[in-house]
Amino acid sequence: MLTNQEIEFLDTYGYLNLGQLLTPEQVNQINDRLAELIQTEGEKAGAELAESKYIRHPKEEGADRLADLVNKGQIFDVFYTHPRVLAGIEAVLGQQYKLSSLNYRAAKPGKGLQQLHVDWKNTVVHGAYKVCNSIWLLDDFTEHNGATRIVPESHKLASLPSEAMTDTNDRHPDEIYIIAPAGSVFIFNSHVWHGGTTNQTGRDRRSIHSYFCTRDQPQQIDQRKYITQETLQRIGEKGRHILDV
Repeated sequence: MLTNQEIEFLDTYGYLNLGQLLTPEQVNQINDRLAELIQTEGEKAGAELAESKYIRHPKEEGADRLADLVNKGQIFDVFYTHPRVLAGIEAVLGQQYKLSSLNYRAAKPGKGLQQLHVDWKNTVVHGAYKVCNSIWLLDDFTEHNGATRIVPESHKLASLPSEAMTDTNDRHPDEIYIIAPAGSVFIFNSHVWHGGTTNQTGRDRRSIHSYFCTRDQPQQIDQRKYITQETLQRIGEKGRHILDV
């Protein structure tokens, strides 16, 4: 599902644009379902994140959150089963991987800035990566609306942002923004330095993250704890393997 050139780019720079994997109609349907969930869950939106001891900042000021989307509609199945996404995850983590969490994040107007960080406790040696993310753009990502920033090749560094920078909120001289139209999907090695930027527009900037880890690591969201019978019956053997249920 990936060319040799794409795999080489991902390995070298730590990220890869997979193109528009969602049609405009799919994006609209997904955003409609997310709006329903935000409305119905209210103050409990993203509660599953707060229950997880493996998520550092479950309540992020300035961003709407939803979690456990695996169990909130068939419309979300594509986020952890799309062949090109799985090929990208496998290129980073090898064949022994599983879904760690499937969450929604929307940077609010005037908010959304995150420190440059990695999604692992320390640097890795010899490319023994443990975590990898895919970000699904549900709005156009621009330089003004809180797009994710990435420091290419930083997954190969021997230091973390907090060790190398005086202030990890600052711009890094080598950082780039993920800028692409809605429906696009980016794979990024979660050991690469990354973070959200400030949404300078008057509208939310929406995305879904399907986040994967190696099979020997704990999931951010314990899929076995939350899995429903309806989901189990729907997703088939391959889906159950990816969720490790």
